[in-house]
Amino acid sequence: MFHIVLVEPEIPQNTGNISRTCAVTGAALHLVKPLGFSIDDRHLKRAGLDYWQSLTLFVHDSFQEVVDQAGPNARFYLATTKGSRNYAGVRYCDGDYLVFGKETAGLSEEIRAMFPQNCIRIPMGKGQRSLNLSNSAAIVLYEALRQNGFLGLC
Repeated sequence: MFHIVLVEPEIPQNTGNISRTCAVTGAALHLVKPLGFSIDDRHLKRAGLDYWQSLTLFVHDSFQEVVDQAGPNARFYLATTKGSRNYAGVRYCDGDYLVFGKETAGLSEEIRAMFPQNCIRIPMGKGQRSLNLSNSAAIVLYEALRQNGFLGLC
């Protein structure tokens, strides 16, 4: 199982879309507080309502809590526009954590400094804004799944 970690997500529709992607792929979703919405928010549930009961969801008080609970052998890949590695050039393994920052600011320097060698980036045109959070999460997750034979998906 892959893990999608959203650090301080702000837009409920993005998190709802990501929850649907996680539910249909068997990935776990980790939300790191503070959240910019309630997980009972009607927009959040509407985006993934028919999948909500199938979602493996964890809510954490801090990113450090995610790291501590994952254990010392867990691998974290941080999606950031400041990353130097192409996301498709990484060899992902079952159990990896794919980390994404909040929509307005991305991941903090402090979090990026925890795993500097694992900061990945999705190629984009020069001077362009970042991709939508839910699109970015789907792109990286499906590459990880593809590399692993889609882990039981049909």
